[in-house]
Amino acid sequence: MSAPKRRAVLLTAAGAGGALLTSATAFAAARGWRPRPGQVKVMLPTGQSNPAIATGVATGESVALYTSSGLGPDALNPDAPARTPEYWTDPSMTEDAEGVTVTEAQALLVLRKISDNLAAAGLSAADVITMKCYLMKPPGADLADYPGWNRAYRQFYANVDLASGDPVPVPMGTSAPKPPILANRARPARATMEVASLAVPGWLVEVEVTATYRRK
Repeated sequence: MSAPKRRAVLLTAAGAGGALLTSATAFAAARGWRPRPGQVKVMLPTGQSNPAIATGVATGESVALYTSSGLGPDALNPDAPARTPEYWTDPSMTEDAEGVTVTEAQALLVLRKISDNLAAAGLSAADVITMKCYLMKPPGADLADYPGWNRAYRQFYANVDLASGDPVPVPMGTSAPKPPILANRARPARATMEVASLAVPGWLVEVEVTATYRRK
């Protein structure tokens, strides 16, 4: 009896790290499918041209990976009291926006720092395949600021329409959507969780990523 045909719905072939970005159900019927050596396949929700995250990532043998440490924001707001959340922000990143939350401001700084960390390793945000974010709730809040984190995330990731290839305007705070800080089609497989504490007093955001080196 012949094996079932393997059918893929290919959204784009120019994804993170040269990976294929493919619908999540593309290989569901292919029992025993596994990525080829050197292959990176990012699985996306079916039928969406601008999903925020991947449903998972498959990597074959001999894929070179880089994993960052967990990175938090730097103290770039000397006008704020030390050890407060506002101290760990960069006002220059949000000076033209209204309604930016402190979690959002910290996250913007962290994601820029992630890009610098990747560049030092010969990579870029386009090469990121997985991401973990740890959030603390701001003082006086009942929950972590997931909406603020998600707005900041879209400034650096998942902000290019996969069907048209055009950057998608994204909001910062309550301001009208504008072109993202970094146009990037990468959709990492991502987890976000609230934690009771982070290592540095005043931090509300810590992020770690895994990226793949492009095959030459």
